[in-house]
Amino acid sequence: MLDPIVNFFTWIFQRIGRGIGLVIGIILWPFMWVGRWYGRRGLILRAVVGVALVVLIGLYAYFFYVTQFWRDFDPDYPARILAASNSPQMANALAGDPVAPATQQAGGNASGGTGQAAPAPQSCKRSEIAAVTADLIDFNVNRNAWISSMLVSKLGFFGMPWRNTPFFDNKAAFQLGINQVLRRTTTELVDTLGRARGTSRIDQNLQDARTAMSWDESAWYIGVRRPTRPTPSVYREAIRKLGAFNDGLAKCQATFDARADNLLQFLDRIAGDMGSTSDILRGQIEASDAGWFDPRADDRFWFAYGQLYAYYGILSATRSDFTSVIRERNLATVWDTMQTQMRDALNMQPWIISNGNESSFIFPSHLATMGFNLLRARSQIVEIRGVLDR
Repeated sequence: MLDPIVNFFTWIFQRIGRGIGLVIGIILWPFMWVGRWYGRRGLILRAVVGVALVVLIGLYAYFFYVTQFWRDFDPDYPARILAASNSPQMANALAGDPVAPATQQAGGNASGGTGQAAPAPQSCKRSEIAAVTADLIDFNVNRNAWISSMLVSKLGFFGMPWRNTPFFDNKAAFQLGINQVLRRTTTELVDTLGRARGTSRIDQNLQDARTAMSWDESAWYIGVRRPTRPTPSVYREAIRKLGAFNDGLAKCQATFDARADNLLQFLDRIAGDMGSTSDILRGQIEASDAGWFDPRADDRFWFAYGQLYAYYGILSATRSDFTSVIRERNLATVWDTMQTQMRDALNMQPWIISNGNESSFIFPSHLATMGFNLLRARSQIVEIRGVLDR
C-alpha cells in the first residue's frame, strides 16, 4: 500500500541527486579541462603556470583573510584619542587656545644647588578633530588593508563582482563610509576651521592632507594610462600632514578658528551627509525586499555603518575642540544625547544583512533600522544647529 509513495519519493530524491551532480559537473568542468591541458604541456610552461597559479591562490587567500578580520575595530575608540583633552589643564580650552604652561626646573650649579623654576615654552591645545581624522586614516590603511585598491578586489570572484557576494565586500563598504567622512572633514578643516577669520591664507599642511584624501579610492600601481601610486601610500601622507598641523598648533604656530558660526557650518555639512546616506538606504529598501537574499543590502548597510562610526569619533572630537562654545550655549545635554544615540546605534552588528519588507514577520529590515539611527542622530545635530543660529 505504501510502495507507490515510497517509489515516488525515491524518484524525487534520485532526480535531485542527479541535478546536484550535474551542477557540480558544470562547475568542475573548467578545472578538469585546465588540468588536462596543463598535463600535456612542457616542463617550463608547466612551471611558469604553476608559479602563477600559486601566486594567484595566495592573493585570493590573503584577500579572504583581510576581508573577514577587522583589526582594532572598537566603537569606543574616541575615548582613547581624547584622553589627554580631558585633563584639567585642557578641559575648558578651545582648540588652538594657549594652555597654562607648566614649569620646568632649571639646571642647578655644580655644587648641587637647587635651580629656579623656569616657565616652559608656550603651548596651545591641539585639534582633536585633526587627531581623530588621522587615527581613522591610520585605522583604514595601516592597521587594516585598504580593500578597494587590492588587485583581487578588481579581479572579482570568478568574474562575479565582489559587491554581489554576501561577505567579502562588507569591509570595503565600511572603509568607504569612513573615507567619505574623512574627505568631508579635511575639506572643512581647510576651508573654515583651519583658517583665520577674514583671511584667505590656507594652512599648507591641511591643504596637502585634503589633496591626499581626494586621491582615487581604488588606485593600484598600474593605472589606465600610466603607472600610478596605490591609494594607501597617498593616504599615509595625509596622516603625516595632519600630525604636522597639530604639531604646529601645539606650538601656537597654526590656526584653529573655533567660533560658533564655524561649528554651525560644520554641523550643517555633517547633517547633509547623513541625510544623503539615509536617502541611499531608502532607495535600496524601495528597490528590493528580498530579505536575506538582497546582495546589495550589505553594501548599503556597512557604508552607512562606517559613516556613523567615523562621525561618532569626529563629533566627540568636535565637542573637545569647541568646548567653551558648547558650554556657553548650554548644549552639553543635547550633545550628550546625540553621542549616546550614535554609540547605541554602533551596537547593531548583524552577521547577515536583511532587507526585508518593513512589515515582514520573518525578514527584518536592517537598512530601515540603520536609516532610523542616522536620522535620529541627524535630528539632534539639527537641534544643536538651531541653537547656534539664534
